[in-house]
Amino acid sequence: MSRLSDRTARRTATVRRKVKLAARGRARLSVFRSSQHIHAQLIDDEKGVTLAAASTLEKKMREGKKTGANIEAAKAVGKLIAERAKEKGITEVVFDRGGYLYHGRVKALADAAREGGLNF
Repeated sequence: MSRLSDRTARRTATVRRKVKLAARGRARLSVFRSSQHIHAQLIDDEKGVTLAAASTLEKKMREGKKTGANIEAAKAVGKLIAERAKEKGITEVVFDRGGYLYHGRVKALADAAREGGLNF
């Protein structure tokens, strides 16, 4: 295993531990990004179910966009996940960035979700 993957695994474990402590009855907003797309899910860890999801892979998101791998796409996904959370009556969440650093697309998604009405 390379040194970078060890760092990523350690960072992921640290984030996961902090998220579990902070969750306490709140949904978890989990972010996954690849080189071409970004995904967000609202997860209820107590029941083990996904409450809502949004992604740049959705047909609605792909229309009029060149790529799903930029900050504008991440902002759109953040707004969409916030809208879907409001429909379900969810306002309080815990942000789970996984092992990703909090900058760029991950930060843009989080900021857009906050603007959409989610508190974390």
